[in-house]
Formats: sequence, C-alpha cells, structure tokens
Amino acid sequence: MQVPFFQSDGLSITAVEPWFKVKVQLIERYVQSFIANAAGRVDDIVLVDLCSGSGLFSFGHQKEIFASPCLSLLSANLPISRWIFCERDHDQVYALQSRVAHYFRNKNVTILDEPVDDLAGKLQSLIPQTRGNKTAVLCIVDPFSFEIPYTTIDKLASIGFSFLMPFTWMMNQRMSHAYYLEEHREKIKQYLGIADLQRLAAVQSNQQFYKHIVRIYQNNMLVLGLNTALSVHKVESRLMELPAYYIGFFSKKFSTKAVLNAVNESEHVQFELW
Repeated sequence: MQVPFFQSDGLSITAVEPWFKVKVQLIERYVQSFIANAAGRVDDIVLVDLCSGSGLFSFGHQKEIFASPCLSLLSANLPISRWIFCERDHDQVYALQSRVAHYFRNKNVTILDEPVDDLAGKLQSLIPQTRGNKTAVLCIVDPFSFEIPYTTIDKLASIGFSFLMPFTWMMNQRMSHAYYLEEHREKIKQYLGIADLQRLAAVQSNQQFYKHIVRIYQNNMLVLGLNTALSVHKVESRLMELPAYYIGFFSKKFSTKAVLNAVNESEHVQFELW
C-alpha cells in the first residue's frame, strides 16, 4: 500500500519515531475493514482526516520517508468517492496541497485549513445531502495531541460521522500526567468535554492517566449513542513511554465489533505470514 516514489521534495516533512509506520498500517487496516462493512449498504464513502499534516513522515534524519495516513490511503485503490483533508499549519498545508496536486490530481480531494471550531460546519456543507443518497463518512482523528475538542466530535457525530481515533500523544517523564494536569487543564477539559478534572485527580502515574483518559472518552462516545470498540497495540517510544496504546473505532451506523474483528484477523494473518 505504501508508495515507493515519495522522496524529499524540499517541503515540510514531519519527523516521527519508527512505530508511526506501524500505526499508519493499522489505520489502513481499519479503513479497509470499514469499507468492507459499508460496501453495498451506501452509495458513497467519504474519508475525512482531521489532522492530515504534510502527508509525509520521516525518521532517521529522513533516511526513510513514508506516507502519513492521508497519502497512504490515497495511494490505494479504494472505493472512496471523496477525500477531505484538514490541516491548520500553513507550511504543512502548502506541502500537502503540492503533493496531492503532483501525485493524485485525478482524485476528488478537498483540503481545508479552517480553524478547528469552524470545521464541523464546513464539513457538513461538503457531505452529499441528496435525498435518497446514502453516504458513509469515516473520520480519522490522529493529531498526536489533545488538539481536537470534544465539541467538534459531538457536532460531527450528530451528522452521522464514524470515527477512527488512535489515542496517542506525548507521554513521558517531561510531558507527564502532572504536567498535563497543571499546565494544560483547560485543553484536557475541552478534549474530554467535561467541566472539571475530578475523575483524574487521583491518578499517580502516566499509565493511570492514559487509561483514565481513554475510558472517559469511550464513555462519552457511548453517551452520544455511538457503538465503541478498542484495540490495543504495543509501542516502544521515547515520545510515548507507555507499554501500549489504544485505537478507538466509534460508529452509530456500522458494527464496531465487525470492523474490529476484521482488523484483528488481518493482523493475525500478517503475523503468520511474517
């Protein structure tokens, strides 16, 4: 699924750790499973990436360059009728626009640079609303931060979006649970859509903090009426010093259990082939 011709082009490339490559592959499997589950039940499938970045990742001082989820999925022959990529950093928007225009000019791609608070309204205007037209929208939410507030997710859920969310962010000795609770209280509250952080007051480790965040988020999605499924994946990282991380899939319209089962079967097959 990866495209070998991506090379340094003098534009913005996001430096990451090697495990990001595995995360991209997991996102690909989820998207493929979602499409298989939606096929035959809808007229159109739309993929939204709320935090697309520049489209390229690298590690080892750009010794290896690989596509982020948006360009990796564009490279595949998937039955997706529309692609909507969102990014707010000017340099990354320019890089993404240039790469899409160069490699994927035949694809139906829209790139948005709206502020987060304006995204829900803009996205709603871009989704087909024709009477009788059934559209499935899968929204990837992977900012590697707490950037996307819960209010945005709530608005998108109300218009039928399904969500794929890797719960990944900086979590180490410097960017610890204490740091987040002291320095970024408001951002955490906005991310979780809660008025206070009382439920996080008793956490005494990064791992406890992480699990509480995921549990609160999953409960919030259940309150919105979405079905939920979580998968867990090992990680070796200096940015995220935890033994594993979760990926969440949330949907009202489609079976989260069926999608997750297909992902797990795919991963098992890949392991056996390896």
